[in-house]
Amino acid sequence: MDFPSLIIYIIPILAVWAGFGFVWFTKPKNNDNIKLLLAFSGAFLLSLTFFKLLPDVYNGHNPKTIALYILGGILLQVFLEFFSKGAEHGHMHYHLEKSKFPTLLFWSLSIHALVEGVPIHGNDSILYGIIIHKIPIAIILSIFLVNSRMKLSSTLLFIGAFSLMTPLGSYISTSPSMEKYGHLLTSLAIGVFLHISTIILFESAQGHAFNLRKLIVIILGIGIAYLV
Repeated sequence: MDFPSLIIYIIPILAVWAGFGFVWFTKPKNNDNIKLLLAFSGAFLLSLTFFKLLPDVYNGHNPKTIALYILGGILLQVFLEFFSKGAEHGHMHYHLEKSKFPTLLFWSLSIHALVEGVPIHGNDSILYGIIIHKIPIAIILSIFLVNSRMKLSSTLLFIGAFSLMTPLGSYISTSPSMEKYGHLLTSLAIGVFLHISTIILFESAQGHAFNLRKLIVIILGIGIAYLV
C-alpha cells in the first residue's frame, strides 16, 4: 500500500519533531533504550536496502554505473561525517563554541537528510525505514542541542529546518527534470544507507561484548524488513 503523496512529506517532519518533543518533555537520562532502537533501525534500514532498493536500481541499468554511484554515496557520507562527527549514526562528538549556531553540523546533517528522501517515491516500506532511523537520531540530536548553551530559538530553527530536508529530497527526486536520473540518485542514497547502517551495527557491538538484547532487536529488524 502506498501512502498519499502529502503524507510522505508530512511524516518525516513529524518524526523529527516527535524526537525533539520526547527529549523536551521527558529529559531522558538512560540511553540504553535509545541505543536499542538505533540498532533496530540500522538492521531494518540495511535489510530494506538489500531487499528493496538494490534489486530495483540494478534492474535494467549498467551495473558498473550503479556501483560507482553507490560507492559515491559511501564516500559522500564519509565526507559529511568529517563535519557532523558521526551524528547520523547516533554519536555526538561535536563541540559547540559558546552559544554559536552549529553551521557545519547543520549542513552536513541536512545534506544527509536530503539524500535520505530520494528513494521514498511513495514506497511505504522505505518510508518506514527512514522514519525508524530518523526518530532515534532526532532524539540524540535533540539531547545534544537541549543540553548545549545554544538559545532555544536557535535550537528550534535547527530542528525545524532539519525536519524539512527529507521531504525536500523526496520532492526534488520526483520532479520531472530529475525523473531520468532517479535510479542514479537512489544509488547514491543506497551508498549513504549502507555506510550509516553498517556503522550503527558495528557500534552496537562495541567492545565485541555479547549483548543478547541488541542481537534480538537486530534479528527483529531484519525479519520485519523481509516481511514488509
